[in-house]
Amino acid sequence: MALVFPAIRVLLGLFFLLTGAVKLTDQISAELYQQLKSQFVQFADVFPLKEFGYKPEPGQYLQVVGWIEVVAGALLAFGPQLLQEISNFVLTIVMIGAIYTLLVLKEPLAMCAPATICLGLLLLLNIRGRGNRAKSKFE
Repeated sequence: MALVFPAIRVLLGLFFLLTGAVKLTDQISAELYQQLKSQFVQFADVFPLKEFGYKPEPGQYLQVVGWIEVVAGALLAFGPQLLQEISNFVLTIVMIGAIYTLLVLKEPLAMCAPATICLGLLLLLNIRGRGNRAKSKFE
């Protein structure tokens, strides 16, 4: 049981690293990359900060999300504990944004499932997967 949370952390980190890499280049899957490029045009239209006058350019939005996923995924999988926790937080925000975007676009709930599962695993790691921490004097 002691290896379950580290295994989830590494696999989830590698998953984000791969999904981020797909967003950065068409060398992994040209078809998927083109599909993501067209989806990010819609995603940019419902960007949460649009209410404050900021609408990202879809290509840059795709690249920024891709780099965030690559870097945070690598740190989640292989970084020191502090950077794992920071990357967990960053990826949690990205997944909340993804779910928000899909709901605003009125996509089927099945489209939200991957982001929801990833968010659930990130929250699980945040709550339970930190390993042995020093007990406080009240425990």
